[in-house]
Amino acid sequence: MTTIQAHNNAVEHILAHHRNVAVVGLSPKPHRDSFGVARYMQAHGWRVVPINPLASEILGETAYPSLTEAAKHHTIELVNVFRNSDDVPPVVDEAIAIGAQAVWLQLGIRHDAATDKARKAGLLVVQDKCLKVEHARRT
Repeated sequence: MTTIQAHNNAVEHILAHHRNVAVVGLSPKPHRDSFGVARYMQAHGWRVVPINPLASEILGETAYPSLTEAAKHHTIELVNVFRNSDDVPPVVDEAIAIGAQAVWLQLGIRHDAATDKARKAGLLVVQDKCLKVEHARRT
C-alpha cells in the first residue's frame, strides 16, 4: 500500500467510525477556523470536546485544559489539532496516553516525527487536511 492509499484509508475510516472528537486549540471566537470546523462537525452529529485552557465553554460544551482532563469525562476517539506544527509532539503523546484511536492535524499542520510515533502506537493519522472539507467532500 502506498503512503497516499494509507492516508486516504485513514481519512475514510476516521470519517466513517470516529464521532467523538477532542479539538485541541478550539477557539471560542466565531471567526476562527477551529470554531467553524467544530461547529460544522457538531451540526453533522459529532460530539465535540473543546480543549482550550483559556476557555470554560465553547459551542455549548465544557472546555478542558488538556486531553488528559477531558478523557476523565469523555471517550475521545479522535484528536483534531489546531495548533502550530511545533506544538504537535506533546499533543500526540497525550493522545497516545489517553487511548485515542486517531489524530488529525488540520490544514497546514505537519509533524512527521510525531505522526510516525502515533502510527507506531497504533493510531490512525491524517495531517495537513481539513476535517470539515474532507467530510463535506464525502457527504
